[in-house]
Formats: sequence, C-alpha cells, structure tokens
Amino acid sequence: MLSFNNIQELCNNYQMENYTITSIVLFPIIFILLPLLYLSLKSRQSKLPPGPKPWPIIGNILLLGDKPHQSVAKLSKIYGPLMSLKLGSITTIVISSPTIAKEMFLKHDLAFSSRNVPDVRTIDNHDKLSIVWLPVCPKWRDLRKIATIQLFTNQRLDATRDLRRKKVEELVGYARQCCEQGLALDIGKAAFTTSLNLLSNTFFSMNLGSHDSSWSQEFKELVWNLLEEGAKPNVSDYFPILKRFDLQGAVRRVSRYVDKLMAVFEDIIDERLKNSTEAKDDVLNLLINLVKENELSLHNVKHMLFDLFLAGTDTTSSTVEWAMAELQRHPEKMLKAQAEIDQVIPNDGFVQEMDISKLAYIQAIVKETLRLHPPAPFLIPHKTVKDVQLCDYTVPKNALVWVNVWSIGRDPSVWTDPDSFVPERFLEREIDFKGRNFELIPFGAGRRTCPGMPLAYRMTHLMLATLLHSFDWKLSDGVNPENLDMEEKFGITVQKVQPLQLIPAVRGSRK
Repeated sequence: MLSFNNIQELCNNYQMENYTITSIVLFPIIFILLPLLYLSLKSRQSKLPPGPKPWPIIGNILLLGDKPHQSVAKLSKIYGPLMSLKLGSITTIVISSPTIAKEMFLKHDLAFSSRNVPDVRTIDNHDKLSIVWLPVCPKWRDLRKIATIQLFTNQRLDATRDLRRKKVEELVGYARQCCEQGLALDIGKAAFTTSLNLLSNTFFSMNLGSHDSSWSQEFKELVWNLLEEGAKPNVSDYFPILKRFDLQGAVRRVSRYVDKLMAVFEDIIDERLKNSTEAKDDVLNLLINLVKENELSLHNVKHMLFDLFLAGTDTTSSTVEWAMAELQRHPEKMLKAQAEIDQVIPNDGFVQEMDISKLAYIQAIVKETLRLHPPAPFLIPHKTVKDVQLCDYTVPKNALVWVNVWSIGRDPSVWTDPDSFVPERFLEREIDFKGRNFELIPFGAGRRTCPGMPLAYRMTHLMLATLLHSFDWKLSDGVNPENLDMEEKFGITVQKVQPLQLIPAVRGSRK
C-alpha cells in the first residue's frame, strides 16, 4: 500500500520526467524560432524598397535581359525610383532619381562607398590593388591622392597637351586619306585609335596604336572583351559560394585578356627602366619616381595603368561616336556647331585644348550626348558598408547599388522632351557633369568620382571639335539619317551595335 510520501515522490518524478521531455522537445524549436523571430522583427523595422517578386533561388535575374539598364528603367516606372531586386543571393538596390542619388552621395556617401567586386576583377589580385575596386581604406586614399593631385591636375595635363594635339592632327590626316580615296571612316574605330594614342602619349610619350594597322582594333577588342566580361551575368557573382568552381569559365577567359594587357605595360615599363637616363616628362616617369621613393610598387603601377586604359579609351571613343551619330540625325545642329567653331578658330588653324572654354555649343553637345548615352549606365556599382535609411526604406549592409544614370538622363520629370537630342537645353541651364548636378553624373559623384574625368573632358571635346572643324560629314549611300541604327550593346560601357560609317569632305578653304 502506497504511503503519502510515496505518492508525492511519484508525482515529483512524473513532473521531472515531463519537464525533461518538454525541454528536449522545446529547446530545438526555440533554437530555430528565436532567430526567425528576430529576423521577422528586424524585417519589420528594416523595410526594403519595393520591387518585383523574386523567383526561388534565381530571384529576378531573368528580368534583366541583354540590356539591363533599359530593363531596370522599365521596372522602375512600376516600382518607383528606389527599387530592390534579388539577383541570386545578392540584394540589389536601384536608384533612378537625381533627388535620391543626391541624398545617397551627399548624406550617405561613406556608407555607399564600397564596391561589389565581380569575380573576374579578382584575377591577379586586381581588386586589392585597384583604385576602382578597393574599398575606402588607407591604400585606396594613397592611390586616389596620386591620381587626383599628381596625374590629372591642370598643370600636369597642360604639360602634355601638345602631344595630344599631334595625335588629333594624325586623326585629321587619316580622315583626309579616306576623303581622297572616297572611303567611309569608321568613326568609333578611328576615335578609339586616337583615344588610345592620346592616353599612351600622355602616359608613355609614345603611340600604342595606328590608323593603318590592325593592332589598334585588336587592342579595342581586348578592352571591349574585358569590359563585356565584367558586365556579363556570372553565376559566381550572384552566388558567391560557387566562385571557386568558375562554372561559366569567365575567370579562365578573362585571365588570358588580363595577361595580354599586363604584358603590354610590362614591356613598356621594362624598356623605360633600361633607358632611365632618357628624360621624359610624362606620367610613367612620375610613377617610376614614386616607385623609387617607395610610395608605389611596380605591381601598383601596372594595375593603375590597367584601370586608366580600360576606363579611358572606350568611354571617350564611344562618346565621340554617339555624338557624331546624333549630329547626323540632326544636321542643323551640326551646322550650328561648325559655325561656332569657325568664329573661334581660324580657317587654317587647329582646335586647341585651351579653345574648349570658348565653345559653349560643343560643350552642350557633349553634355547632351552623355545624358542620352552615358558610357557606364550604372556607373561602377557601389556596395553599402552598413545598413542605411534612405527615403524611409532600409538599404541593407552589403547590398549591391546601381545608380541608373541612363534612366535619370531620360526622366520626363527632370528633362523636357527627354528622348530628343537637344543640346540647347544646356545653354539655358547651368549644369555640369562634375558630380555637383545629380541630373547629369556620367562620371559618378562623391568620393568615388572618376579621377580621370579632367583628361576625358579634354580628349572628348578636342576630338569632336576637330572632326567638325576640319570636315563635313555624310552617311554612306543608301543610309538616311532618320533610319540610322542607334541600337545599344551593353558591357560595363554602352556602345553602338552598328559601327558609324561616315564619309568625310574637307571643308571650304581647308581644301
């Protein structure tokens, strides 16, 4: 017969067993639910910008198409100028408004200052040596200081302007040959060779290309391949866990392109070091002096040159090609530009870099071209270093950020008649593209503004003004201006799909 004490002991044992069983069952559930509860509460407080519903695993990748700047612009009309996408495992924020871009760059510039590095930019540790891809850190600040204070100052660029003038004279000479032979000039190809030589003479005091050889075209294809591969959808970028497998072979392909370009720079540097007694007042000489002073390594120099040539050749030449294409479609504006140049430059004279400030309409044409055809429609994508509150939404840490300057340039709430080529709008409004007016930021803004902008400014205006001053231009037989193909192809930069072929005719007394 059970005593009271026995009964009490059994009850206690039962309660203990039930507590143990309950603990065994509940603790794993609590372990799972608490993080989910935390994430749920955080997500209520951290509200992402609106965007299309993502598919499982792949997210919104399929919505991008082969012209993502245009696809995203259409999506922004539905979901708003601050929009979120899911590209694989990467949260992507798209900004398509100058007002929001201004808040990003002025109020939160440091928080948005990092980079989401594509897998192909890690080859040869380029992302750890590159002014483009390094995060804001002491090494980046040192490289940025060298670029802005020593390489691209007005004093430094003025010292090499005669070299650039000679390269543009060579472009005129080549166009004259085409004129005499009745041949059409491939504007993009000729502009690229000239851009290449403008840069190589500024940096090395030598030509890297020639209008009469295939090397310039090979170099152009090399640069374009590097730009295109950097912008192609790559599963390694959307799912970083898969990077080491290189499933699409992008790293293998780009490694070959990188090796070729680096070999060019290595040969030039080696040759300069062997002939160190030969005095040359160019960028390479300055960089080698910094190496001798232990402010840079030769490896740093190669990677800096890689960035500068990749950014400087294609962007300048494509802007000139787009400008000439737009002027063909609007011949009255070409005549207006030529009339302005004729008032400033003698008939038998050459356009000089110092003349650019007097050519207001040429400046307006370049601005209007950059508005409609920005070289890098998403800029170089940014990445957040922490959670940021932007327009009542949360941009999470490590989010990829696209500033769609292509869309901003065609926003009807910002621009009157936005799809039309109207340079006159910039004669009526005081707007520049140096990062102060967020309606027009083709070179970016804030601390990550392109440091080579001062050189690009000179090269683009000098080349365009010279082409218009020296020649009249017409399309090949059978091509009407209104039917001119203006289709785009997307890399990191945007080029014309159909190269622009124009027939030059020497103007008036310049014959």
